[in-house]
Amino acid sequence: MSTERDVIISARKLKKSFGTGDNQQTIFENLDLDIYRGDFTIIMGSSGAGKSTLMYSLSGMDRPTTGTIHFAGREITKCTDDQLAVFRRKHCGFVFQQIYLLEKMSLMDNVLTAGALCKGSRKELIRRAKELFDMVNIPEITRKKFSSQVSGGEAQRAGIVRAVINKPQVVFADEPTGALNSHNSAAVLNVFTRLHNEGQSIIMVTHDKRTALRGNRVLYVRDGQIFGECDLGKYEADNAEREAKLNSFLNEMGW
Repeated sequence: MSTERDVIISARKLKKSFGTGDNQQTIFENLDLDIYRGDFTIIMGSSGAGKSTLMYSLSGMDRPTTGTIHFAGREITKCTDDQLAVFRRKHCGFVFQQIYLLEKMSLMDNVLTAGALCKGSRKELIRRAKELFDMVNIPEITRKKFSSQVSGGEAQRAGIVRAVINKPQVVFADEPTGALNSHNSAAVLNVFTRLHNEGQSIIMVTHDKRTALRGNRVLYVRDGQIFGECDLGKYEADNAEREAKLNSFLNEMGW
């Protein structure tokens, strides 16, 4: 799997199991994977294939049973829980299907609270937050509202701002449009596409083909392995050839 491209995450001989003895369930085993800096990597597969478990292992939110993961030159599988917490705060951003904004804080305060966990001046933090809110098309009046007062799409876009406020090396997204309607999904995906075009590394788990089309690299997880991958290149809207290529790949994978 070695190439001349810049590898940001390298996993070798990963195994993840739950339970013991006859009740042990192995999610993946002897899995090797490289994630490249600047890629928008999509992870797909059938339900229960271990997509989210793999993504959380790569981010340090979960620990593999055996194997090694090097992230930004550091072997995170050797880190303590406290070390991992600090590492994730500095190097990772997370966007979930459930947005988990603090309900008694405004959208802006949710973002500033996340940003304050890393060192830096408050003035610079506010400047960057405003810039990011502008990027995701959330006006100033909406930034002052609680999450319960805005649409799901607005809340999720604020969640993306929170995820990237500390300039993470990789953004991890787990079904970020799963609870949104088609209009809000498109708005959220447009933000991810813009981040990717600006050089952000992204790893996203999804069941949705429309979402998968936004990535430049699609991985298919099956039987505890990376069963196949598809290179889609740079995203272009309404590209029938791109959609046909993804459909052909997914059919080949048995999706």
